[in-house]
Amino acid sequence: MELDLTADAVTLTRQLVDIESVSQDEQAIADAVEAALRPLTHLTVVRRGNTVVARTDLGRAERVVIAGHLDTVPLNDNLPSRLDTDTGLLHGLGTCDMKGGDAVILRLAATVPAPDRDVTYVLYESEEIDSEFNGLNKLSQSDPDLLAADFAILMEPSDAVVEAGCQGTLRVEVRTTGERAHSARSWKGVNAIHGAAEVLARLNAYEARRPVIDGLEYHEGLNAVAIHGGVAGNVIPDECVVEVNFRFAPDRSEADAEAFVRDFFAGYDVRLTDTAPGALPGLDRPAARQFVEAVGGEVNPKFGWTDVARFTVLGVPAVNFGPGDPMLAHKQEEFVPIAQIEHCERVLRTWLGGEA
Repeated sequence: MELDLTADAVTLTRQLVDIESVSQDEQAIADAVEAALRPLTHLTVVRRGNTVVARTDLGRAERVVIAGHLDTVPLNDNLPSRLDTDTGLLHGLGTCDMKGGDAVILRLAATVPAPDRDVTYVLYESEEIDSEFNGLNKLSQSDPDLLAADFAILMEPSDAVVEAGCQGTLRVEVRTTGERAHSARSWKGVNAIHGAAEVLARLNAYEARRPVIDGLEYHEGLNAVAIHGGVAGNVIPDECVVEVNFRFAPDRSEADAEAFVRDFFAGYDVRLTDTAPGALPGLDRPAARQFVEAVGGEVNPKFGWTDVARFTVLGVPAVNFGPGDPMLAHKQEEFVPIAQIEHCERVLRTWLGGEA
């Protein structure tokens, strides 16, 4: 299917949605994006796998990255797209997460040939699955120069409000051990599940840290998310594992977050199973300040984790800003308000120095 970059952003969203692009099946949509961008002489286009990068090179004082992923979660009887003109909602897989944002990116790339800051547009593969497949992650390793910038905008759905940075996340397993015995003679053993009571007590007593960064209050969280233990209905268990998730503010490094958790569970066997860094909002940067002014000054902290964190690793402050309610992402009834698509395009166009 061909993409018409002269069409309005809502029509372009429908065209993108109607190209099926479940994670690791993005060749068709990447081909369409590349074919649409290649003829634009004001852009240099590079493709890596099913990730497409288009850049201006005008010698401006600043460079910004505007990025969005092309993939979706699996179909759930929610294609093709459907526009409800009565409600002003566009329905279908990927409308919210995040082909509305992708359409805005493509419209800007096509129709703002001389922005007042250089722009790198990135449309990438496999965000919805394991990090090893993530196109932005791959690009940061193979071509980090293509992501170099003073500021980045990830067009993940944020209800068309700026969500700055994001919190980091890590998971650990906290183990208690005991000694097996027949439950009829329980005093002959040591119950590891009972031993986990102190782990849960510490979690119940946890008081969340709420640091203020660039004027935004983040709210950390330390929670048990699963518990495993038990051998059989007549056996005292000799092991219990409590899985704990720590959502940490972006002023902590991954190492700092791990050290905090290990200290919090001092005396227990703590095993790190997963970790990802947070992203500082960087609202003190000129490009970020001007962008916040352009969207009306409203900024919220991002509590969940998004790919903006990959930019922080590269030293690039980043925010989330895109059409759609993030609570609708991955739902069968996924939709995006067309007014939010139009608003995001208008704001970004003005910020880049294009006509409103």
